[in-house]
Order: sequence, then C-alpha cells, then structure tokens
Amino acid sequence: MFAKIFPFISWFKNYDKSSLQADGLAGLTVALVLIPQSMAYAQLAGLPPYYGLYASFLPPMIAALFGSSRQLATGPVAVVSLMTSASLAPLATAGSEGYIVYAILLALMVGLFQFSLGILRLGVVVNFLSHPVVNGFTNAAALIIATSQLSKMFGVYVDTAEHHYETVYHVIIAAFHHTHWPTLLMGAGAFAIMYGLRWFNPKIPNVLVAVAITTFISWGIGFEHNARLSALSIASEEVHGLIKRFNEALQTADALAIERTKAYGVLEETQKEHDLKKVLQAEHAIRLLTHDIEVVKEESAGIRAKLRSFLFTGVMGAEGKHTFYPKGSAPQEAKGDGRVWQMKVGNSPLKEDSLLFYGGGAVVGTIPKGLPSFTVPKFDFKVAGHLFSYAAIIALLGFMEAISIAKAMAAKTGQRLDPNQELIGQGLSNILGSIGKSYPVSGSFSRSAVNLQAGAVTGLSSVFTSMAVVIVLMFLTPLLYHLPQSVLAAVIMMAVIGLINVSGFIHAWHAQWYDGAISIISFIATLVFAPHLDKGIMIGVALSIGVFLYKNMRPKVASLSRAEDASLRCAETHGLKQCEYIAMVRFEGPLFFANASFLEDNIMETMRTRKNLKHIIVVSNGINDVDASGEETLSLLVDRVRSAGVDISMSGVNESVMQVLKRTHFTAKIGEDHIFPTMERAIATVHPKTHAKESEATCPLTAAMRPPA
Repeated sequence: MFAKIFPFISWFKNYDKSSLQADGLAGLTVALVLIPQSMAYAQLAGLPPYYGLYASFLPPMIAALFGSSRQLATGPVAVVSLMTSASLAPLATAGSEGYIVYAILLALMVGLFQFSLGILRLGVVVNFLSHPVVNGFTNAAALIIATSQLSKMFGVYVDTAEHHYETVYHVIIAAFHHTHWPTLLMGAGAFAIMYGLRWFNPKIPNVLVAVAITTFISWGIGFEHNARLSALSIASEEVHGLIKRFNEALQTADALAIERTKAYGVLEETQKEHDLKKVLQAEHAIRLLTHDIEVVKEESAGIRAKLRSFLFTGVMGAEGKHTFYPKGSAPQEAKGDGRVWQMKVGNSPLKEDSLLFYGGGAVVGTIPKGLPSFTVPKFDFKVAGHLFSYAAIIALLGFMEAISIAKAMAAKTGQRLDPNQELIGQGLSNILGSIGKSYPVSGSFSRSAVNLQAGAVTGLSSVFTSMAVVIVLMFLTPLLYHLPQSVLAAVIMMAVIGLINVSGFIHAWHAQWYDGAISIISFIATLVFAPHLDKGIMIGVALSIGVFLYKNMRPKVASLSRAEDASLRCAETHGLKQCEYIAMVRFEGPLFFANASFLEDNIMETMRTRKNLKHIIVVSNGINDVDASGEETLSLLVDRVRSAGVDISMSGVNESVMQVLKRTHFTAKIGEDHIFPTMERAIATVHPKTHAKESEATCPLTAAMRPPA
C-alpha cells in the first residue's frame, strides 16, 4: 500500500551511481529544451512567457513522482496551451490579471478531474475520445497553432475575430502593409537554425541553440526599440482625435458593463419575487445594454485598427525631443531617425501623457526573478461553471496524449504502465502546479523522446529538470530579456509540425469509411469553429457515439453456408448456395433492448422468403451478452417459429449468456436437446431429421470440400 501511494520508492531498487548520472544528464538535457519551449507555449496560451517557467517548475517533478511512467516528461504542451487560450478568451483579455487567475483555476479543475478519475479507477473514460476524433482534432489544432503565431512572426498586431480564419485573414492583410522585416528575419532565422540542426545532428538541442543565437543578436543590434512620448509629440490632429474617441469609447463600454452588472443583480432579485413582468423588463434591459456594449466595442475596435495602421517618422528636435509625423507628412527639411514607428494600442485606455511607440521588434522583456508565490487558487463557482466542459476536455485530451506517449516508450523499455496511476500523477501535477501559478500541463512527446534518448533510467530525471528550471528562475532570468517574440513563435511552429499526420486520415478510412469520415468532419469542424475548439471535439464525439449506437442497433446478421474450404461463411458475401430446409442465422453482437427486434425481423424475413424451411439454427457464437429484452425476444421467437411449423435451435451459446437463459428458464422452453455446443454438432443432429423425406441431391451444408484446382 505504501508503494502504491508513493510509487517512486520502486525507483531506488538496484539504483546506483551510474543511474544517478544518467538521470542527471537526461534531466538537464530535457530542461534545455523545456525552458524555451515552455515560454513559447505560455505565449500560445495567452499568458506572459514566464508563466511557462512556472508551469515547468512543480508539474514535471510531481507527475514523475506519482505517475507510473519513468520517462514521461510533463509540462506545457501545444494542444493544451491552445485549449487553455480558447477556454479563457470569453472571460478575460489575454495576459490580464483576471485571465491569469482563471488560467490557474483551470489548472486546478483539470487536476481535480484527472485525480478523481484515477482514484475511482475510471481511466477507461478516455475511450470516449476515439482515435479518428483525436486525429482530426490534432491535425486541425496544429494548423490553428501554427497560424496563430503569424502575427508575431510578421510583427503585426490585430484584434482577435469571432472565428480564427477571420483573424488569420486580418493578419495577412496587416502583414501585407506593415510587416516588420527584422522581426520576420529573426523568426525565419530561428526556424532555419532549428531545422538545420535537426537535420545535421538530432542530438544537438536545436531549440536552445536557436534561442541563444537570436537572443544574442537581439541584444547586440538593439532589436527592441521603444519610446514613451506625450500625445503632444504627434504632429497629427487626426491621430489626436482618434486617441480621444478611442478613450471615450472604452470609458463608455466600461460604464455600460457596470450598468449591465447591476441589471443582472436586479434580474436575480426579481426572479426571487416571481414577478414575470419585472423579470421580462430586466431581461429586456440586459439585452439592450449588451447590444450597446457590442456597438461600442465594435467602434473601439475600428479606431484601434486605424491607430495601429499609422506609420510614423521620428524627427529629433533641437532640444533632443522626438516629434512623430505620420509617414509622408514630415517637413522636407526634417531628417528622420531612420526608423518606422508605430503606436502600441491594446484594450486599455491610452494615457495621453505616456504613449508607447515601438520602432523595433517585440521581445520577452522583464521576467520576475525568483520562484512564484505559493497560494491556493480561489474557487469561483460561476467561472468554474463556464470552464467545466473545457476542463473535462483538457483533462481527457491531456491524459490521452500522456498515456499514448508513455505506452510508446514502455514498448521500448518493457516497463509496466498503470493508466489509473498515470491519471493520479497527471492530476496531482496540475493541482499542485496551480498552487505554484501553473496553467494546465500534460505529457510532451518531443521532450519525452529527448528524455528517453538521453538515457533516463527513472523519473528522477524529471526532478533534475525541475531543479534546472528553479536555477533559471532564481538567477538567469535577465538573460532572457532580449529573446525575440518571433523566435518563440518559430519554436511553436517548429514543434507543431510533428502533430500534422495526414496518413492518419487515410489509415482511418481504410479501417472503416465512417471512421475516416468522422476524422475529416472533426478536422473541418475544429477549423471552422476555432477558437471554440470544444465544439469540434463535441461534434466528433457525438458522431462516434452515434455510429457506435447505430452499429449496435443494426448488427450484422448473416446466413451461413458451406464454403470451398469446408468452413461455414456468410452466403451473401461469398455467393454460396444455401440449404433449402435449414437456415443457419449468425447474430454478431450483444442481444439487448436496442437490437433485439432486429434479430426477430431478420428471422421472420428468412421464413417469408424460404418457403421450404424446416429448421432455423441461431448461431450464437457472436452473442456475448443478453439482457431481459433480448431473452424475451428469443422466447417469443421460439413461439412464433414453431407455431409456423418450423423448428428452432441454438448453437455456440457462451457461458455468460447460458447463465441468463437458465435463470429465465429459456433452456427449458426451447429444450435442452435444441442447444448445441458447436455449429457442426447442430448440423449433424438437425440434418437427418430435415432431409429424411426430401429429395435434395446435395445439401450445401454437408457437401464435402472440393479438391483444390
């Protein structure tokens, strides 16, 4: 019991110095990949990059200590980061204080969900996410993740649209006019370094090398170049007017939002009074306020886009002060500083005495030094209600990703895996991670592969990885200040290339056409509904369950006859002649309330079409379960068939079904002598009785196997 609660105790059986060295080297190697990747994935999740380091501190260690896989590397991953962003976008602005709080709460909810499933040993619930659905979703997610980084690669800023494809279109339009070429060159250069090193020598930590080189270049050339100026420094009345209108629109939106909050309070009070008229009035007021807020938001978004589209030329005055002119409007005698400047416009009101202009590229910036504070996330039930479905999907997706990776590695190492213990480990990593300011995490395929290749013997390698992240947070954060944002975008795009798997669609289609169709529909639905990724998964799951129910409601019912190799096969599939007097009907699947009538209909149809029929043998090898409805149908069949002058028997009834038939006294009704252990015994017994006075020259059921040609 002690070893079950603390599975890491088993690591130290026959553990020696060489194992410690191997784990230490593997842990450090994974950390070199994890640190830049985690910052990139945090950015993908809509969080400040350093929250990726917080998510790489406790979770890798906790997941390894309490999981069952010794080589699985846990931490921020692309798909879970994207799902985090999608779930939080309706609640708060990306990167805001409220957004961060909700991300940490989401990690807690995901952890509790996974931990509960593990404790209750319900790991099988992950089977609701079928492989075709996951394949379709993962391929779509890879494209969404890659295209979501285009704005950072081109150095442009656009508002997020209702649909992801609209956002991508806006990015392309903005890039066509305002691409920041140094930013694009930084990202493309990082991509080239990573791809080249991967091709040259996969053992070299290509991500770390790319990050180190581009950060050094960024620092050397002064890649980031910002300036804070008063609105009076802008020589454009049009810009001044837009700034004023933008601030007024945001203030109006905030005032309307406060009014709407009060209206919701009024609605709650009137609902308690059960006054229908007042309830309708309150709901009407809320709808009007919501409409007004949307109008104002649309207005502010239009103004924000105009302000972002302005390109400025900076002219240094005699007193050393900048004056910004819209590009092309500066006096001929004025000499620009050689940079193209743009105004930084976000979702907050602009401070007219301190406007931020950027004339260079975006970098990671200041990373708080030291470990995050440890606090239990505040549980907000209203927010939790909104996040519940996302938390469940992230928990299942994250676990499926983790267990798939763990199984792949266990096949190579021969290690025994316990899926429920892995759920406990992943759950605890998210729960305790949330206390350390982590957002949801899962197992990483790329870092797990690095861990295995580096020679990790036990999960102690992940402990060393966490220790390396602690050292970075404590002492090395200033080195990451000049890391370009476009390089992090390139890291993400490079990582998700491996998620694209077109052959998965082909494989699913070859297995069953409907599996291929489900995979393709899940792919398309995820792309169309993005950033509402849950809808794509829900559609895929609904289709999978629908196909499953349909197949079980209409299982295959085959009429058997003797084939050339003397085996009994489906007569329709193989074009075999059937016996005139004996029908062998094979039912494939459990016999229960949803499909019992289907068996009855098929047998009745067989009797209608075969006029000389004397005996029906229900081949029951494929019936692995039967419920009360199924047994009742069998009982009625015996009555109906025999009342029509035809006899009926069963063959190959398995033990669990036989127990049900005995408890319901069905065996006594059909007769013990009408239940045969095998099909051949049934034919041998029934055939003489049905053919005693008939003139069938050669019965297909007893014909000898033909000699080979």
